[in-house]
Amino acid sequence: MNNSTTDTDHGIDKKKFKKDRWPCSPSRVLHIRQIPNDVTEAEVISLGLPFGKVTNLLLLKGKSQAFLEMASEEAAVAMVNYYSAATPLLHSQPVYIQYSNHRELKTDNLPNQARAQAALQAVNGLQSGSLAITNAFAAEHGFLPGQGSVLRIIVENLFYPVTLEGLYQIFSKFGSVMKIVTFTKNNQFQALLQYADSMNAYHAKMALDGQSIYTACCTLRIDFSKLSSLNVKYNNDKSRDFTRLDLPFGDSQPPMEPSTAAAFGTQNVIFPSYVGAAGFAPAMDFAQGLSVPSVPGAVGSLAITTSSAFGQITMPGATGGPGNSVLLVSNLNSEVITPHGLFILFGVYGDVHRVKIMFKKKENALVQMADASQAQLAISHLNGQRLYGKVLHATLSKYHTVQLPREGQEDQGLTKDYSNSPLHRFKKPGSKNFQNIFPPSATLHLSNIPPSVTVDDLKNLFASTGSTVKAFRFFQKDCKMAFIQLGSVEEAVHALIELHNHDLGENHHLRISFSKSSV
Repeated sequence: MNNSTTDTDHGIDKKKFKKDRWPCSPSRVLHIRQIPNDVTEAEVISLGLPFGKVTNLLLLKGKSQAFLEMASEEAAVAMVNYYSAATPLLHSQPVYIQYSNHRELKTDNLPNQARAQAALQAVNGLQSGSLAITNAFAAEHGFLPGQGSVLRIIVENLFYPVTLEGLYQIFSKFGSVMKIVTFTKNNQFQALLQYADSMNAYHAKMALDGQSIYTACCTLRIDFSKLSSLNVKYNNDKSRDFTRLDLPFGDSQPPMEPSTAAAFGTQNVIFPSYVGAAGFAPAMDFAQGLSVPSVPGAVGSLAITTSSAFGQITMPGATGGPGNSVLLVSNLNSEVITPHGLFILFGVYGDVHRVKIMFKKKENALVQMADASQAQLAISHLNGQRLYGKVLHATLSKYHTVQLPREGQEDQGLTKDYSNSPLHRFKKPGSKNFQNIFPPSATLHLSNIPPSVTVDDLKNLFASTGSTVKAFRFFQKDCKMAFIQLGSVEEAVHALIELHNHDLGENHHLRISFSKSSV
């Protein structure tokens, strides 16, 4: 049986993909599903570059699918293994990668392959030298040697102002941006930017290093920082920590505008235009900026376009931009999930105002957070988390509000308004809850425990949810609080959903959050 692709057979193009069918054996050809229809060849190729050489590409935009051929099966295995734990995003949408039944791609006779081949040629040039990665290392470890999640960015030829907000929009295209610090050193505008994931940092460096924000000026020089994490003390126009909503503005900096404070509350970042600057066109041509000249769809093309005469930039297809507070949550277990369950889980990372489980597609839901910062925080911590036996996917929605059902409209209780819920964790400014936001973990922090409740009472309570209690410890100085360690992170997620606000008697309701400590 010939597994290669031909123009007549073209089984790739005609077969309908069955979501639950996984090819039995690894292949160096990978099948990528649910890609946005405005994605470029270069963006698809960039998914494979950290793991080795990409040798071919077939992009089927009409079917929202692509096939990527790696140089070796080892590189493909490393790529699948990595992305099975960290779902990749293209244009803020999760895409799904698995092995193809095809052992190689033969695209010589297929139309519209010129762009793909041009992008591959550009990539192969970039992969030489410092960007080369050994397939063996990537296959063994699934990450890059000596490279962390913090980038150092220098902006050369600074003829137009570059802001923290602008950097956020540009770099968030490649993953969740956690922290940014900007400063001037040696008369150069510089920034340190921390991603949630080192692979995001690698993609951004590879795509943006050497590119210009504006035509022929504001050129980005990007390298990996020696810092493993950034310490941000203030949220203002010079620095920002997207995981800490409670940080002060600082004495030396004026408060940000309300729209900026709400995670840069608009989808468009405005760079003020200096009309008549010598040698540069006013309003700048963003369509030319941030792309590799003369190579169609080359690596790093952000396809940024001007939306007005004042240098306003927008990301095509990014209707769920940084200013959006509504999340699309998909791949849910429709038999178990409830609006209340999503309210409790996402409420760990922000105040949930509304939840809507889709009436006809109950594996999908919309979750509206109080603001865009909380939405980004929820994505960074919950996207890829296992929930009721399925891997949850969270991304920004194209909607900016969750509509309540009209009176008399059939809803089956799938839409809930929690705007005035007493269970919001972040209503009080300066609350300690802001300082205790951690990723899902097998260890839970319990609080508000009445004196009459014993160790066995709590162990039995958690065991009743199906959890395996591995360890338990009351705080020495405060028996109102305790740590409990369960059998897995997924067990802890389920227990938190089920038992947060559980009535323990004596007018005490149990409070649960994830802990960074172990028992």
